[in-house]
Amino acid sequence: MTASWDREVDVLVAGTGAAGMTAAITAADRGLSTLIVESTDRWGGTTMRSGGGLWMPNNPVMKRRGIADSRAEALTYLESAIGPVDAIGPASSQARREAFVDTIPELVNRLEALGVRWAVAKDYPDYYPDRPGGKIGRGIESKPFDAKKLGDWRKTSRTGDSIPAPMQTDDVWLLMRAWSSFSGFVRGARFVFRTLGGLVTGKNLYGFGGGLMLQLGHIAKQQGTEILLSSPLTELLKDDEGRVIGAVVAAPGGALRIRARHGVILGAGGFAANTAWRQKYHGIPGYTSAAEGDLGTAIEAGVEAGADVALMDDAWWGASVPVPGKQAMFVLNERSDPFSLVVDQSGARYLNESESYIDFGHHLLERNAVSPANPSWLVVEKRHRQRYMFAALLGDGKLLFREGVAVKADTLEELGRRMGVDASTFAATIARFNGLARGGVDLDFGRGNTAYDRYYSDPRVKPNPNLAALEKGPFTAVQLVPGDLGTKGGLLTDEHARVLDAEGEVIEGLYAAGNTTASVMGRTYPGPGSTIGPAAVFGYLAAVHAAGHAAGQATGLPASVASAPVETSAPAGEAESVEVPAV
Repeated sequence: MTASWDREVDVLVAGTGAAGMTAAITAADRGLSTLIVESTDRWGGTTMRSGGGLWMPNNPVMKRRGIADSRAEALTYLESAIGPVDAIGPASSQARREAFVDTIPELVNRLEALGVRWAVAKDYPDYYPDRPGGKIGRGIESKPFDAKKLGDWRKTSRTGDSIPAPMQTDDVWLLMRAWSSFSGFVRGARFVFRTLGGLVTGKNLYGFGGGLMLQLGHIAKQQGTEILLSSPLTELLKDDEGRVIGAVVAAPGGALRIRARHGVILGAGGFAANTAWRQKYHGIPGYTSAAEGDLGTAIEAGVEAGADVALMDDAWWGASVPVPGKQAMFVLNERSDPFSLVVDQSGARYLNESESYIDFGHHLLERNAVSPANPSWLVVEKRHRQRYMFAALLGDGKLLFREGVAVKADTLEELGRRMGVDASTFAATIARFNGLARGGVDLDFGRGNTAYDRYYSDPRVKPNPNLAALEKGPFTAVQLVPGDLGTKGGLLTDEHARVLDAEGEVIEGLYAAGNTTASVMGRTYPGPGSTIGPAAVFGYLAAVHAAGHAAGQATGLPASVASAPVETSAPAGEAESVEVPAV
């Protein structure tokens, strides 16, 4: 092909979440000129509005805290949590699982050397801690970071989507009961003093996903990497040999043809905000917590370039409250704390309310296929409302009650009428549940059996901290829908993050990571940060491989293999001077 180019770089990265930013940092760290393009007018992606945790088994941060782990245990747990490789398909191949686990120490140490300050979520269990290889404390996160260090980059970041406070993962489960238990009060006091300490010293501290992305953005800014905002990647360009050599970017000033000498890395998220795709692949319009730019454009560009896809029918599901006119509110502790249960539209209970959020979402959708359950109802009594934080009711309570998303009554009988459930079914469900709660064992669904269930619970409630009878009015019921943290399906990639075609062959020059890809975690969610952890790891591996290509060899983990240098029949034209908004 013959082409002229508006810009030329070594590596072009699409997306500014954990996958894209880690890839860009790694490429620049290895001496490659790097350009990042972002489809929206702010950088940080869905990661900025997330909890910011990375599930990283056998990582050096946990080991420094004395938490034992090993490669063998990590791989054993992946097998037990995700399932056999043959049952999942190439997205979760053994090579990809091993690449994920084997890369973690190097990635964590390198980002730390570049400036990321890590903390371990020592109390947070794997989501199936009772299975072989399960652990507590594999999740890591960045320590709170001062947004003021970003200077002008802060103005174009997604900090408005993040909590402007130095909150960390293990704060949450205690803060949810800050006014009802001594341990919660103590953690709440520590959090307040940590926040005040930042303010007194003139800092604007962010934790969670904000803290992580601000730290990564700070590194990228120090490296001199440029971000083009409002500039989605719309088309991938190939040479006559079929290698991806660049892309078309729809910048505000007009389309840019950008040559990428050593690779294009797609880390632009999934398609959670694409209603048409959600209906096509999931059968629902979607109730996502992902960023509005999650439209699947990078996946579409990859498919048009010949890429194969997998797991398109799945997502990082979780119960959410549908807030009219706003983004759905993700639900965690509210459904797991005692004095609560979930029923379908007939009034029947059908799942373990304390299970992992992806299991909750799968079970809700499976139930809805046989009995209406979308939406379901989360029913709580007076003590739940008094003791535990219910985020959706705090922020949008009046709206939810006005629109019928939430209902309230002095008796369970009246509550059932307002919910529209079958009176006899609902009464039998309550009677059965209350009997199990008094006995302390959920014989129906096993609620409270694992350390993960008990992470969001109330240890003052005996004998089971997740179970308590619903007896004291007034009673409240809130609708729950199958929300999500993003979609799980996308482009198929190998252990080096190289994109594969329908025959399983590598599309040279094209890499992908994060929710743009079919997840290495298959159809499950092994632990806290199972989205962001692999996103960062495979973003890193993509850049490592591209750097190896630039050096005349394809370097990946755990092995190194040779690769031919770029051959393109498209001569590079001089880059035109184009004004585009940059960070």
